[in-house]
Amino acid sequence: MVQSETALPTLPRRSPDSYKNNFGHALLVGGSTGFAGSISLSALAALRCGAGLVTVATPHSCQGIVAGFEPSYMTLALPDAEGQISGAARESLATAAQKASVLAYGPGLGRSAELTELIAWLYQTLDQPAVVDADALNALAERQDALCRPGGPRILTPHPGEFARLAKIDRVPDDQRQDLARELARRTGAVVLLKGHRTVIADGDRLAINTTGNPGMASGGSGDVLTGVITALVCQHLSPFDAARLGAHVHGLAGDLAAAAIGPVGIIASDLVHYLPQALATCLS
Repeated sequence: MVQSETALPTLPRRSPDSYKNNFGHALLVGGSTGFAGSISLSALAALRCGAGLVTVATPHSCQGIVAGFEPSYMTLALPDAEGQISGAARESLATAAQKASVLAYGPGLGRSAELTELIAWLYQTLDQPAVVDADALNALAERQDALCRPGGPRILTPHPGEFARLAKIDRVPDDQRQDLARELARRTGAVVLLKGHRTVIADGDRLAINTTGNPGMASGGSGDVLTGVITALVCQHLSPFDAARLGAHVHGLAGDLAAAAIGPVGIIASDLVHYLPQALATCLS
C-alpha cells in the first residue's frame, strides 16, 4: 500500500512546562580515528531536531575531538582498539543504554571483526528502538542471522551499496527500489529507509516515497545528519515508520532550504544541520 500521498505525521507543539526528559535521551555510538565528525554530525542533528538529551559513545582516543564539536551533548569514552571502539565496550554500552530511550549506531564506526560482533550484540540484545546506519549496516550484512533477529524496533538507513550488501544482491535497479525495500523490511522486521532520489521508506506493509531534497545534498556527512534526525523523532515518541517518513522529509527540506539560501552546489552536511529547526517548524501540529 503506497503511502506517499498520505499526510505526513507531525510533532505536537510543546507545552510551556516542558522538561528535557519529556523528549527522550539518545545514545549515539560511533566515530573512529579520522571519522569523529560523522557521529558528531548525527548528535548535532539529534539536538537540532528536538531530542531532550544526547550522549555520544565513542572511542577514548576520539572523545576530546567529538566533545569539541558541541558542548550541548554529553560524551562517553569507550574502550579503544587502535582508534576504533573495542569489543570490550559491551559493559559500558549496556550500562549507558539503561538511561537511553533510543539508540543509533554506525556513523564513523569503522570495520573490524570485533566491531562486527559488537554490532550484532547491540542489534540483538538491547530492546530500545535503534537507528542503524553506515558501518553498522555493513557489519550486519556479514551477520545475517543477527539481522533477522532484532532485539527491539529497528530502522535501517542504507544507501544503495549498503542495501545491496544487506540484501545479498549485486545492485539495486531503480525500477525495483520499492519492491526490494519492502522485501527486506518483511524479512528483517525492521523499517527500511533506502536512500537516494525519492527515498523509499517501507515496513513490510506500508510504503512511502519522500519528495524533498536535491542533488546538492550528495556530499559526505549528509546521511549522518539523517541518522540524528530520525533518532530525535523516535525520542519524541513517533513510531519507527513515522519517524523515518518525517525524518526523510525534514532532512530533504533542510537541504532545499540550504540550496535556496546558498545555492545548489557546495552544500555541506553542517548546512543541513543549520536548517533543520526551520524545516521541522513546518511539521508541528
